[in-house]
Amino acid sequence: MVSRVYVEKKAGFDVEARQLRSELVDILGIRDLDGVRIVNRYDVEGIDDELFAACVPTVFSEPQVDVTYDELPEAPGAAVFAVEFLPGQFDQRADSASECIQLISQGERPTVRSAKVYILTGALDDADIDAIKRYVVNPVEARLASLEKPETLAAQIPDPAPVEVLDGFRELDADELAAFIADRGLAMDQADIAFCQRYFQDEGRDPTITEIRVIDTYWSDHCRHTTFGTELDEVEIDDAVVQEAFDRYLAMREELGRADRPVTLMDMGTLGAKYLKHTGQLTGLDESEEINACTVKVTVDVDGEDQDWLFLFKNETHNHPTEIEPFGGAATCIGGAIRDPLSGRSYVYQAMRVTGAADPTVPVSETLEGKLPQRKLVTTAAAGYSSYGNQIGLATGQVSELYHPGYVAKRMEVGAVVGATPASHVRREEPQPGDKIILLGGRTGRDGIGGATGSSKAHNVESIEKDGAEVQKGNAPMERKLQRLFRREDACRLIKRCNDFGAGGVSVAVGELADGLYIDLDQVTKKYEGLDGTELAISESQERMAVAVAEDDVDEFMGYAREENLEATVIAEVTHEKRVRMAWDGDVIVDLSRDFLASNGAPKHQRVHVEEQGIAPLDPASDLAEAALDEFGSLENVYESTVPLVPGAEVDSFADALRELVRDLNVASNKGLSERFDSTIGAATVLMPFGGTTQLTPAQAMVAKFPVDGETTTVSGMAWGFNPYIMEADQYRGAYLSVVESVSKLVATGFEHERAYLTFQEYFERLRDVPERWGKPVAAVLGALMAQVDLGIGAIGGKDSMSGSFEDLDVPPTLVSFAVATGSLDRVVSPEFKATGHRVALIEPAWRDDDLVPEAGSLLAVFDAVGELARTGAALSVSTPGFGGIAEVLFKACVGNRIGFTVSDAYYEADARDLFDHAYGCFIVELADGAELPRVEGARVVELGRTTEAYELSAYDEVVDLAELQEAWEGGIEEVFPYRTPHEEAAALPALEAVTYRCADEGRIAPVYAGEKFARPRVIIPVFPGNNCEYDSARAFRQAGAAVDTFVINNLTPEAVAESTRELARRIRESQIVMIPGGFSGGDEPDGSAKFITAFFRAPEVTEAVRDLLQARDGLMLGICNGFQALVKLGLVPYGDIVPATPDAPTLTFNTIGRHQSRLVRTRVASDLSPWLSACEVGATYTVAISHGEGRFVANDDVLEQLRLGGQIATQYVGEDGAPSMDLAVNPNGSVLAIEGITSPDGRVFGKMGHVERRGDGLYQNVPGEKFMPVFEGGVAYFA
Repeated sequence: MVSRVYVEKKAGFDVEARQLRSELVDILGIRDLDGVRIVNRYDVEGIDDELFAACVPTVFSEPQVDVTYDELPEAPGAAVFAVEFLPGQFDQRADSASECIQLISQGERPTVRSAKVYILTGALDDADIDAIKRYVVNPVEARLASLEKPETLAAQIPDPAPVEVLDGFRELDADELAAFIADRGLAMDQADIAFCQRYFQDEGRDPTITEIRVIDTYWSDHCRHTTFGTELDEVEIDDAVVQEAFDRYLAMREELGRADRPVTLMDMGTLGAKYLKHTGQLTGLDESEEINACTVKVTVDVDGEDQDWLFLFKNETHNHPTEIEPFGGAATCIGGAIRDPLSGRSYVYQAMRVTGAADPTVPVSETLEGKLPQRKLVTTAAAGYSSYGNQIGLATGQVSELYHPGYVAKRMEVGAVVGATPASHVRREEPQPGDKIILLGGRTGRDGIGGATGSSKAHNVESIEKDGAEVQKGNAPMERKLQRLFRREDACRLIKRCNDFGAGGVSVAVGELADGLYIDLDQVTKKYEGLDGTELAISESQERMAVAVAEDDVDEFMGYAREENLEATVIAEVTHEKRVRMAWDGDVIVDLSRDFLASNGAPKHQRVHVEEQGIAPLDPASDLAEAALDEFGSLENVYESTVPLVPGAEVDSFADALRELVRDLNVASNKGLSERFDSTIGAATVLMPFGGTTQLTPAQAMVAKFPVDGETTTVSGMAWGFNPYIMEADQYRGAYLSVVESVSKLVATGFEHERAYLTFQEYFERLRDVPERWGKPVAAVLGALMAQVDLGIGAIGGKDSMSGSFEDLDVPPTLVSFAVATGSLDRVVSPEFKATGHRVALIEPAWRDDDLVPEAGSLLAVFDAVGELARTGAALSVSTPGFGGIAEVLFKACVGNRIGFTVSDAYYEADARDLFDHAYGCFIVELADGAELPRVEGARVVELGRTTEAYELSAYDEVVDLAELQEAWEGGIEEVFPYRTPHEEAAALPALEAVTYRCADEGRIAPVYAGEKFARPRVIIPVFPGNNCEYDSARAFRQAGAAVDTFVINNLTPEAVAESTRELARRIRESQIVMIPGGFSGGDEPDGSAKFITAFFRAPEVTEAVRDLLQARDGLMLGICNGFQALVKLGLVPYGDIVPATPDAPTLTFNTIGRHQSRLVRTRVASDLSPWLSACEVGATYTVAISHGEGRFVANDDVLEQLRLGGQIATQYVGEDGAPSMDLAVNPNGSVLAIEGITSPDGRVFGKMGHVERRGDGLYQNVPGEKFMPVFEGGVAYFA
């Protein structure tokens, strides 16, 4: 029997519905839409009525914020429709609901389906309703659902048919082979299919369809970089500078003894690293047969001792999937980026996101046929990437979105990550016959089939309708479990070789582990029945790993997997013969020679024509020649350029030029985009994405401490470089400057260029068989190669995508350079001006004749000079210009601490770089008192100006009000990514009371522990699926002197759930403190946070253990973020006991802004009732990280008064003035009374949203404030 319930948010909590109405009215233009109601619908099968009734107020709804219905509420005259995910797509809401029900029942998981019902009121016609449906329903992921309740949720799944043998394939002629490619939707070309045919002719048999699909996947451009491997037979170059670079490239090949090898883009792309290794400039590479991610050997300081570590980094692109399904595509972009270094056994600890889009502010009516609106693309992709990264617990150190009209052809979605692991954890051996291959993690479904081949295809108007199966929904909590397992030395040391299940699924992930393999597809775990052998062989998965282990180590490894709540299954064995065999349902359906698979298909050949670049010597016949002769006296070294100028460069007035500059979408503040991404998880973030007291100055690189188990001063840095407008005009110089910009940003942040490495992201139009189109990536890759050799910095990784076309539209030629390095914590510098009255220097390299690219020797000298200033402490802040030239970074350096700037006369007299010129490779340095301008041979150093107290920018005899300019800058793209309280609303906000409660003033004594004293009290931290703050919390408790026990809750089977329940209860009884960590238990689903945790704690055994801790043993409990949500919903705060939820009880719900918020906030201690705050002073203010989507504390007036009178309001959000406020700038979630944390009546249970566990020496250096809040010390001292 199917049970159904409808759940709707109460008025005031219906954030999603109100936001959707606003979008439909303001963006879609449905002016007659009066109201939108969103009702979540749940269908459940497999439980009885009593259990279902118990789950309605605990799993499916919260009485405080929801209304439930047995039948769909009546809405006369309204338009009503329902939306559900496509069959086979991962539905995290339904999945989490099923898991929560299992925790309550301690039985099998029931089947759950969810849908959203939309109820629209107003004078809407059919066209309006159809437009709304198109806006709400992306056919790639979802469909309209029936409003009727089904008889059963069980799918009628027919047995899969036997795998087809392609009889007659060997006899097909050329035309028939071409038709075969079209009919089967293959990515391979005519030469490849003919090559396949010859292979099977030699084998003496026809292939199975599985074999053809596997080969198509293996040889796809996505998996095997076919475009980059194409032999370039004839390279014609019109541009003299590019020709010179090509000649240098050929000479380097000669020097390295590679002249007999084919000229390919891959050879050009990898030659720089080979050459620099040959010359001794590139060292530290970790080279092995296992190619997971860029890997270098580094030395890391751990508790004052040097240790050998491996440092890994990777960039990943998901352009095609994100274009057609932006949430899942962007989510799996970061998931895929993580998996590569993870398969190298590293812990991935920081990420960067760089994306490309067309203007998202254009009206939806201008959307091209076959496309999603740009606004929906950028916002939904941001939601997808941030959702995955936030759930898995990965700090996103930098978020940048570039806007160019060419990206309307296809969006660019790039994620880059860094990871690290002790070298001693990694064992690398050649798998031997008899070794076993274990599949770890998620199960296989149809979603993701064709991911590799689909990503290799150009886009057309039908793609959005047809390509849905290629885009998966990611399951971040599952990948988090893999991270935990791979962080264990005992597990990692058993792994001989590892590969991730990216595009190609089993066929590639397992197929690449050894030359000879027998794969039993019947052992592959499935999401559902009915999958045939082909589907099992090639379906991509975001959360699976394949590991090769010795047969004797299988049981031990499987045991570690179970401890981390991971499914693990042996699915293959290494064999002697160099063939890949796959068996399914009793038949061998794949039997391919390793040499054939590794051939990458038929050799590809291409002619190339590189046309004149955007900067070229002036043509004597040009209309400009006569004027140039008059001005320069000669045309020698005079160039004409089509490279666009910096925005504002052609405006006469300095003030007007600045206004134009800061409003440009590529300069405007993206704080509303960036703050969706958790930037502090892991307690390792050295630079916040935005710095200064205002948290407005963007950092120029992301920096984090290494993820050591202890203390370290070793940090990593990553920066990107790319200007789409320059590269569109001049691919050679654009790519060269991408490298210059990325390395310059690292140097500006305090890293040494000699320790840098590069990795590139290339993204170009579909090249087809057009020599001029091929000329664009050739020019770009040559530019990047010359930059590597000139600067002595090698690219040791990269990712290429050559599918950036839609019909007749192409993306701009794209080469994003990522520069990475390791360095020291005490060398890190940030770009915001630190104080008034300081001299600011401009350090400018010499320029080449084109006046755009710096001279390499001069630039290296500038790098050294800036590095010396950082090393000696003479540089207080450093910036390097990018898209908006010197003017942009000057303005941004001012806003962080509200410091003004006056340009000096010395600058005007020095004939230095104009403020509105491109100035890649320049540096703007704020000098410490007494520091002198450095002398740099071959470069210009000039005093640019001084910082001032007046919040103004003065230059060219004009004074610009920086407050006015800041407002324009902050509002540039705020309509798409809001982050501030609107001015008219902010002015009307009521003043709030700063609560102050001192026990002594109230005649009370704070709780005193009456039991046996403990020098090291024992803390139990349960780790639920989706929690991600357990490492940070455990570290903070250990630092405070506690003994920490983390316990992973296992819910793989009903027996495991029952055992976990008993075990957690036992461990609570043996502990003095229970800490519920932050994260996204159950993915904050179904439609609400901490339901998974509360379901578990309401189990009688666990409830009784908690009551024994608090009521009989004077123990303590702490919950932060997700843990606070659990404490509130259990009733432990404010009531001090686990009690049923009631409509009048307080709760934590969705932020008023309607999205995740991540930044640093100020919190004020309001009470000394709690032992947790015993080391804090009432009135003290701390700067604390927050990261949550449901942090808004709500309570009725009676409850608030009880909390205030009882001293239970522990902490409040406050502004710079120390006053609480409802303004989003102060109170990030809209909590009533700006409440950040509350306690139980006796203070022993404390819940708060701010992540005080994310602390450590040297963190958040670019934001001032007291960041160490001794909450953990107070809790531990209670037992001393």
